[in-house]
Amino acid sequence: MQWKRLLSRRWVKIPVFILCLVPGLLLAWKGLHQDLGANPVEFITHATGDWTLRFLAITLTVSPLRRLLGLPDLIRFRRMLGLFAFFYGCLHFTTYLWLDKFFDFHEIVKDVWKRPFITMGFLAFISMAPLALTSTAGWIRRLGGRRWQMLHRLIYVSAIAGVIHYYWLVKSDVRKPLLYAAIVGLLLAERVVAARRKSASRPQVG
Repeated sequence: MQWKRLLSRRWVKIPVFILCLVPGLLLAWKGLHQDLGANPVEFITHATGDWTLRFLAITLTVSPLRRLLGLPDLIRFRRMLGLFAFFYGCLHFTTYLWLDKFFDFHEIVKDVWKRPFITMGFLAFISMAPLALTSTAGWIRRLGGRRWQMLHRLIYVSAIAGVIHYYWLVKSDVRKPLLYAAIVGLLLAERVVAARRKSASRPQVG
């Protein structure tokens, strides 16, 4: 009961927002103090990519936790978490465009075309863009609830493509991408089970 009351408070979004911003602030702090290791671009790329995947997974966790814990007010935080996934995805993508390729778009197009892990990363990013764009209540009204929900299933595409991107990138030590793959796979499997239960519980029309 205490958790339900707490989650319904308006001010709770403020500490959640600050917590979500902490990884970016820590990265900026390390950059200002030249504490990004021997290869700063690689450090930033990996850090922002990791946090993009983490926030995608956390966003996908909201619905299962609502059902399992009986905390419907958790839904209030899903939009914020999804937008932070896109925020860190933007930092990740900008690092690649600016610090790695120096906006050499000819080289970038070649990368997307010829290197499968870049292609998957690009797919993961562009799948998040319409979700961020249509995350407001106004867009839900414009699209209608059903079409909005269908569009926002692109988060599954983004999460799966992000995991594949990471797996193909590391090549040797695949423990972290496999961990992300297990988490995303489990979250998607839970949705399939929940959908089947919901379908089975509907009254059959004779």
